[in-house]
Amino acid sequence: MFEQTFKNIDDVLYKDAGADSELDYIGQTSWILFLRYLDDLELDKKDEAELKGQSYTFILDDEYRWGNWAMPKALDGSLDHNKAMTGPDLVEFVDMKLFPYLSKFKEKADSPKTIEYKIGEIFSELKNKIQSGYNLREIIEYADGLPFRSTKDKYELSHLYEAKIKNMGNAGRNGGQYYTPRPLIRAIIDVVSPKLGETVYDGAVGSAGFLCEAYSRMSANRDTLSTSDLKTLQEDTFYGKEKKNLAYIIGIMNLILHGIEAPNIIHTNTLSESIRDIQDRDRHDVIIANPPFGGKERAEVQQNFDIKTGETAFLFLQHFVKILKAGGRAGIVIKNTFL
Repeated sequence: MFEQTFKNIDDVLYKDAGADSELDYIGQTSWILFLRYLDDLELDKKDEAELKGQSYTFILDDEYRWGNWAMPKALDGSLDHNKAMTGPDLVEFVDMKLFPYLSKFKEKADSPKTIEYKIGEIFSELKNKIQSGYNLREIIEYADGLPFRSTKDKYELSHLYEAKIKNMGNAGRNGGQYYTPRPLIRAIIDVVSPKLGETVYDGAVGSAGFLCEAYSRMSANRDTLSTSDLKTLQEDTFYGKEKKNLAYIIGIMNLILHGIEAPNIIHTNTLSESIRDIQDRDRHDVIIANPPFGGKERAEVQQNFDIKTGETAFLFLQHFVKILKAGGRAGIVIKNTFL
């Protein structure tokens, strides 16, 4: 069911004039999946609050919740065609109201660790490229059929999303920046063996494959983990930075599908930060990464490093050496060589 739904969405995007490649397909699929996921997340939180006899305040105003703008339902559970927008009206709402509203969450979020901040980041960096409101309506209806509420469903969705990332990595000359083969990632994680209570860092997150795999490994025996342990894994274990807009959004979505509600991923150019400013509080126990190589950085960026070079991989290596805790462990791919 899930695989066919993803294929159907790709088929619709292929017909749309605004989506030109696999990169566009996954970018457009990602923002729609994110809002679908957010709706289920809010419903889960509402149920939890009610079980405790508490009230729940939704993050999104009524007009912008999935069940109101995307999929208003009739009493029998079917789409209410009298309320549902489609065609030009739907595109106008998404472009002129929904995205501007969601992008403002970045400004009012309490901290970058919150889901509110991630909402603002995603919708201030991405734009809707689907030009036909009829195509968008069809995609929304497919996405509405995807369940996000059980662990089993998220597991299957995460694997399908990874498959889309892999396809994107094979598409176009720049696609490889988003995908590192899973066998290589698993081999590196086997060697560095991150433990509960340690922090894990990737300064070139891309699609977040390293952090997703590390989270899967560290949370594999969930039955033996306490509530406190699970909270630590969710909130205080995995950290990363990513420069590219689309890669940042894909990485966030990938971590969410793997079970991390508000990933600690910062949208920034890691190399723009001087290694001389890194303090003990900034350092991490474990570093796992496949930084880009073959790129060139400007002279002003090179000033942030003791050894000046335009080669991005060597600048990243200096950053990783500086940000690794004393006695820490690192598994880094530099020009297809595992260090």
